[in-house]
Order: sequence, then C-alpha cells, then structure tokens
Amino acid sequence: MSDRPRQRLSGAEIVVEYLVRQDVPYAVGIPGHGDWSLVDALIDRSDAIRIVQVMHEQSAVHVADGYYRVTGRPLLAFTSIGPGQANTVIGMATAYSDSTAVMLMTGSAHTYMRGHGLFQELERRHGADNPRIFEPVVKEWWQPSRVDELPFVLHRAWNQMLSGRPGPVLLDLPMDVQADSADVVIPDPDEREARRGPRPAVDDIERAVTLLLAARRPVVVAGGGVILAEAWAELTALAERLGAPVVTTWQGKGAIDETHELAALTIGDTASTCGNALAAAADVVLAVGCRFTDWSASSYRKGVTFSIPTSKLIQLDVDAREIGKNYPVAVPLLGDAKAGLADLLAALGPGGGPATYRTIAYFEEIQARKRAWFEQVEVKSGSANVPMTQARAVREIQAATRPDTIVVTGAGLPQGMVKQRWVTRLPRTHVTSGGFSTMGFTLPAAIGCQLAAPDRQVVAICGDGDFLQSMQELAAAVMLGVPVCTVILDNSGWISIKGGQQTFFGRTAATDFLRPDGSLYSPDYAAIGRAFGLHAEHVDDPANVRPAIERALASGGPSLVAITVSRDLADAGPDKTGWWDVPVPECHPDQRAAQLAGRAEEQHL
Repeated sequence: MSDRPRQRLSGAEIVVEYLVRQDVPYAVGIPGHGDWSLVDALIDRSDAIRIVQVMHEQSAVHVADGYYRVTGRPLLAFTSIGPGQANTVIGMATAYSDSTAVMLMTGSAHTYMRGHGLFQELERRHGADNPRIFEPVVKEWWQPSRVDELPFVLHRAWNQMLSGRPGPVLLDLPMDVQADSADVVIPDPDEREARRGPRPAVDDIERAVTLLLAARRPVVVAGGGVILAEAWAELTALAERLGAPVVTTWQGKGAIDETHELAALTIGDTASTCGNALAAAADVVLAVGCRFTDWSASSYRKGVTFSIPTSKLIQLDVDAREIGKNYPVAVPLLGDAKAGLADLLAALGPGGGPATYRTIAYFEEIQARKRAWFEQVEVKSGSANVPMTQARAVREIQAATRPDTIVVTGAGLPQGMVKQRWVTRLPRTHVTSGGFSTMGFTLPAAIGCQLAAPDRQVVAICGDGDFLQSMQELAAAVMLGVPVCTVILDNSGWISIKGGQQTFFGRTAATDFLRPDGSLYSPDYAAIGRAFGLHAEHVDDPANVRPAIERALASGGPSLVAITVSRDLADAGPDKTGWWDVPVPECHPDQRAAQLAGRAEEQHL
C-alpha cells in the first residue's frame, strides 16, 4: 500500500471513495447536520453511488437489509446524530438477528466538543456516548478521532461485517473528522479481505460421513446460513445423494426448490406437518447454518419438531457459538456452509440420486406426509369464504406472480402464512424479518429488494398493523420510481397477538382497531395509496385478488392492493403445527397446566 500515491481527502470523502471501491451503488438515509459533510461528499461521486431518500431512519437500514438479502452485497445507511441515529436501532437489531450485513454511518459530536452537551449528544455518563445504544445489535462499532484513522477503520469494519457470520457494523463519525482532511491511501479490498470462509476439519467431515451413510432416516435442516453462503446447489446435491428430505427454517426458505420431491417444507411453530414430523423422527439430523431458535424448534419440546437426543445431530455452522448451544452434537462441523457441504459431498463419493432413493420406503413416507400436508393446506387455501382467509389471499397473490418473484414479509400473520403457503422456487426470493420479527420491516425492505433486482417482481405482503408502522415509505417508493407492489391483508387489528392471547390466556385485550363506539376501524388504504401517487385498489372477493395483483404489477410503478381478510381466529392465520412456550399466570389454570406440561418435555437445558 505504501507504493501507491496518497490523496488529500476529507473524512467524508475517504468514506465515499472507499464505498466506491467496494462497488456500493446506494447510500440510504436522511440528511441532517450530523452528516452534512458525508452528503456533500456523495454529491461529488453521484456518478458511482446514488443517494436514496427515505422518510424514517429505521427504514434506511431495512432498505439496505433487503438489498443485501437479495444480492449478498452491503449498502451504506446513514443518519445524523441523536434521534435520527437512535431511530435506526430497530433496523440494526433486525439485521443482527438475521445475520445481514449493513454498514451504518452516523454523525457524532465534534471531537473538541465532546462532553459539553452538544446538540443531540448523549453525554451524562460518557462524552459522545450515543453509539453505546447499539452495542447489543452490532458486530462492532468504531468512533475514530482522527481523519487519518479512517482507512484503517473502514477496512476493519468491512471485514468484520462480512467475515464469518455476517452482521451490521456502526461507524460513528465525529462531524469534524468528516470535515477535516488528511493525506491518505484508500485501502485496496484485494489486499485487506478474506474472500473465502473456513472449511471444517477433515476428521470431523469423515465422522459426519460415517453417520450419514449409516442413517436410515436422515433429515437435512437448511437455515439462513445456506442462503448467506450461496450453498443451495450443494445442499440439494447432498440431499439427492442421501435421499434425505430437506426442511427449512424461516431464513432457510428457498435453500431448495419447494417443488422438489425431497423438499419437506418448513419446521417450527407455524410450519408444515410433514417437515415437523420428519425432523422429529430422524435418526440423524444434518443442520446447516441453523441456530435452532425456539420458533424453528418448537421451543425444544421433544418430538414436536426435533428429538435430539435420540436423534444424532451433525451441526455445520460458521459461528462456533451456535454449535451445541441448544442441542448436543454428535459431530460439530465448524466452517462455511458452502465449503462444508462440498467437502461432505466429496467424502461421500458417487452414488445415490433419484434412481436409488425413489426405491426406498423412506421416500414413500416423505411423499405420503407431504400429500397429507397439502390436503390440510387446501382447507384454508381453497376456502371461498368472504371475508376471505389469508391463506386464500396468499394463494391468489402467488398465482398472479412469476416463479422468480421476491416476496417480503414482516411480523404478524402474513409472515407465518407466507412461510406455510408460498411456494418458494429460488433462493433469495423469500425475505422476512425472522429472529427479531420486526413490524414495519416489510415495505422498506421490499424497496431495497427492488433496488437490488429492478427487473424482478417484488411483492410486500403485510398486515394492516405492519403497514401502518412504515406506510410513509410509499413516498420513497414513488420518488424512486420502484415498482414494488404492497399488499395489505386488512383485518382491523393485531390479530396475530389476539390469537395468542386467546390461546394462552383465554381472553383478549387491546388488539382490535376500534372507534369510540366499538365499531371496527380501518383506514381507506386504497385512498391512501392513491394520495401518495400509486396505482391502488381494494378487494373483498377472493376471485378478484389475482386480477387486482396482475393490474398492480403491470402498472409499471409502485402499487398497492388492500385485501379485506377474515378476523375469525379459527381460520384467520396459519395452521398451528408446532409448539411455542409462552409462560401463563396461575389465574389461567388450564392454560398454565398445558404450558407446564409442554415445558417439562423441553430438551434445550
């Protein structure tokens, strides 16, 4: 690096030039006095990096999050100091939980003003203390004090963001460091980055292969790590070699084409019966990039989603902290999912394949369990009731889309419904706020997905509660001209929470959207869409959903379709197929007894 000429650049220019070298096409955020220097520097490089405006700082991170999930390439999110900075915490927590790489740059107090109570500075415990808010939700954060530190900090931040298990990082940049200049050399990415992940130890691969070859009922669990490592081809090849069904977590959905005969669909609390039953009855479980969260493992209750033990677990993960965290492992495989699966395939050698596994009784069991699940799905998905079921709405929405359409969901019933009912054909086409289950994620993340894939259809399916938390980003969609189709499944309330209250407590409160007279309240969402400048429609009849979605997608710009769906708890949401441990007070004795009985069967401790 010392042989290359130095450039005299301001701190903000150093950040921008580094991003240009990393081929970052967008910087997403809202200007403020804390980041004026950055925005000014971005103007001079508008040939290479475009500013994307949002209406709320949380959305800036969600946009970058959605972009990364589709492309595997990070963006910069930026905000001013103070409240704008704090508004991004939810976005960063969402990215951290789901292992999404986002670089956030926030303004910070001038180094020579720290501790003086500068406008929007938090300093009562420590000068310029704002970034400590982020400590639980970033891989690492930096607050450089000199301009000449920035090249070193930037390549360290970039490496930390993308190495091992990806995640968000924070650069808290003092305003004077942004404005002052120094003679620096911008780091060359080729000289400063590890481009490949680690491989598992050879002897561990051999031990895993011995277990897999002896297995009679192997099951492969695909988590989000498969998508992050772009290991879907290796995963499918391994399943075909073994004749093993593949079950997926929320973030793993898309790791195998769900029309594949070995795709046994999803696992966990709101999942498929076939996925849960096959995983629970496995003699060997190969988990790839899976954290075994409570929602994916039915709160670890034995026999519901997993039985570990008696099932033997082979766990392949790039994060050593996840191996053995929730279940004991027979073979730990510490390494990158793509490299680890490739090594397993090589060690297994030739053999297997459809001609072999289709002749085995286990294959027939897999198909029989899938058929039973599809019959169960048909009850709600094929319903002609009005108001329609969410399941019928999701079926009609997908019927109007192409196989490579990207579907985005946030928290609420639509998230579980899409997990259960949407047939995902390709990786990086199912995007959801999984581990943090963030409301308000759907629309801004979908905008990021559309920026990432401008020629693809992007459908944001959200509940009315989710939509109301970030509806202002319709303005961002219009200003960007991105043809995101926002679909609102309107049931006048937090019906996911209402259903949980009814199940676990036997009564409900504060979940319905009501006027003072007790009547249901829903805004006119189609009118809202038109007021923002979108093509917008409202649909009541299930027969009209598909044509409305087709018109929206054909409109050429951002669009909105509001669909009135059932509020009846019996058919409003996804089928309950797993178990979730929710503590219940003693004043609800029947529900508490059921909870304690399930808790007694949990295997995580």
